[in-house]
Amino acid sequence: MSLLNHLPKGQPVTAKELLHLGNRAAVDQALSRLCRSGQILRIARGVYVVPVQGRFGARPPAVESTVAALAEQRGETIVSHGAATANRLGLTTQVPVREVYLTSGPNRELKLGAQVVELRHAPAWQLVLPGTPAGDVVRALAWLGKENAGEVLRTHIAPAQREALLATRAQMPTWMAREISGIASHA
Repeated sequence: MSLLNHLPKGQPVTAKELLHLGNRAAVDQALSRLCRSGQILRIARGVYVVPVQGRFGARPPAVESTVAALAEQRGETIVSHGAATANRLGLTTQVPVREVYLTSGPNRELKLGAQVVELRHAPAWQLVLPGTPAGDVVRALAWLGKENAGEVLRTHIAPAQREALLATRAQMPTWMAREISGIASHA
């Protein structure tokens, strides 16, 4: 299983990806042995990652890199939850206790060592503009609610983000589309 040594840290691997090395039972058995010996970590059913070797021993790879690699591998959209995004944007001082991500895929949990990362299925409108500041604002607004939407949009939207938000209005719930339309007059 020297193939695992060449994987980037945090890159998930599944048994299906390794079927060129042997039949399914043999691959499952090898992955199970590697997991028991600590050479790989099982983060979800049938999904494994190579731990990062540090000065103090092996540790799970960074959550962000693992989630990004899983999204690319599975062809899903995975973005930060609105609570974490609102905190990162300075809209709230509340810090989420648990790592939660929104996904276009099914609900599931990833176990990265002692840390549990929750992936929650979300509607398509909450997944718009992934990896952009405008998309982060959409998720923060969804979490904060319509009472705070107007203030957030007036104070936290840069001119470059306005066009991207205005282009997504048709996908948004009515209350959010109405608030986003209000920023067009402030351009």
